[in-house]
Order: sequence, then structure tokens, then C-alpha cells
Amino acid sequence: MGRARAQGRFTSRTTTFFFAAFHVGAIVALFYFTWSALAVAVITYILAINVGIGMGYHRLLTHRGYKVPKWLEYTIAVCATLALEGGPIFWVATHRVHHQNSDHPGDPHTPREGTWWAHAGWILSGKAMHSETAILSRYAPDLAKDRFYVLLSKYHWIPLTTLGAVLLAIGGLPWLLWGIFLRVTLGLHATWLVNSATHLWGSRRFETRDDSRNNWWVALLTGGEGWHNNHHAHPVSARHGLAWYEVDPNYYGIWVLKTLGLAKQVKIAQFDPNDPKPAGA
Repeated sequence: MGRARAQGRFTSRTTTFFFAAFHVGAIVALFYFTWSALAVAVITYILAINVGIGMGYHRLLTHRGYKVPKWLEYTIAVCATLALEGGPIFWVATHRVHHQNSDHPGDPHTPREGTWWAHAGWILSGKAMHSETAILSRYAPDLAKDRFYVLLSKYHWIPLTTLGAVLLAIGGLPWLLWGIFLRVTLGLHATWLVNSATHLWGSRRFETRDDSRNNWWVALLTGGEGWHNNHHAHPVSARHGLAWYEVDPNYYGIWVLKTLGLAKQVKIAQFDPNDPKPAGA
């Protein structure tokens, strides 16, 4: 993975088409505003980005920062597919490679190879690998052994398509445009800002071997994923906001699950505030 391996490849026509279509739909949505459509967008954003991507794909499936019953794990993973960021095996494998090679050769999306590349260029270039389980299983063998995740990776587009049909049937075009096109577009850019902005701008509590930063405004957009330097220093920690002022809604969701007895073995970063060091240092 990385830009070097993508050189000479054509931009993915399918990915670029949907990229453009969703952005056009997002703009059109602004002309179909209703309060109920806004509510649908907010609710589906929380389910897809906060519960699905932040709590699910990232902190649960990629880093195993906590454990939940399988039925809940699968439900959270389905929520993540509503973000249109691919199936679980693709997402988890890509993110694990990012941590392995962060801001070094082989990183799928480092700003050292260009800000636009880190933000969206990497996903628009080369062959889509969303259903390439055999290739990706090297980086996500735990998920590749699970038939549910193999099927969800292959058919990751079905939950979002189904949701779109339901929203259109209940709330008409405003609900479809706000709950799917605008919400998905905003969610994609919020997630991509973690790849780009939090490796460019912000503060550093820990001296990691990459360029990761703690960025407060990305954290607000993503529910706490912007505390990226904290995360790279302690990747298995389910909590990314490590100070009282570092708001981390995704961790609060995990805390609620723990309080309800649904989340167990919740890992929290341990470090000396006077001499903060990355895990294993």
C-alpha cells in the first residue's frame, strides 16, 4: 500500500463516480431542507460515524480495545457500513497497515505524499479492494475467519442501499438527500480529516515515530478520533481523550456499554502525565 504502489494506475472510475454523485447529492440536499430531514441526518451520522466507525471499525475491530457480545459486535459493524467507507475487512486491514507504517513507506495515506493524497486521493486511485478477502486477510486474519465479516465485506453496500430505500419511502426526497447523500459526504470527509489533518496540524503529547497530532476540531467532527497523537501512542486504548478537556464521545459510548454490562475488558492508556511516553517505550 502507499502512493508509490499506486503510481501508474488509473483512477478508479467506479469510486470516482460515486464520489462525485454523493457530492452533487449533498449540494442538492441544501435545497430540500426540513427539520425532520436534519434530524434524520444527525441520527444516521451518529450511528454511522460515532457508533459504526469510531466505536466499531476502529476501537473494537481494529484495535480490540474492548469486547462486546458477538451479536452487538455484528450490529455495530453493520452500522459502520452506513458510512460508505467499505466493509470491515478492508477498513480494518487498511488501518492496521497505517499503524504499521505510519508516515513511512507503505502507509496507505500519509500527508508526506501529499495532503490531497492523504485526504481522498488514496481512495480514488488504484483497484478497489473491498471484497479482496484473500489479499486483505494477511492484515485482518481474525475477521477473515469469520463468515459474517466475509459476507458483510462483500455486500457492504446493502445496508446503506436498504436504508436509502426506507428513508425515501417514509420521508421522501428530503430524507433521502439529507440522510444519505449529505450525511455520507460529511462523514467521509470527517473520517478523511483524521488521515490528513491530524498528521499535519495540532499538538503532540507523545513523541511517536510518526507525525500524528491531537486536533481538537477534528475530534469534535468525529466524536474523539481527532486525539490522534494519543491514539498512535496508545493504539489499543479505547479512550482517546486522555485529559479532562479532550472530549471523546466515542469513548463515552463505550463507557455506557460497560455500565450496562455489555462491554468488558475496556483498555485505558496508562502513562505518567509528567513524562508521557508511548506504549512500550
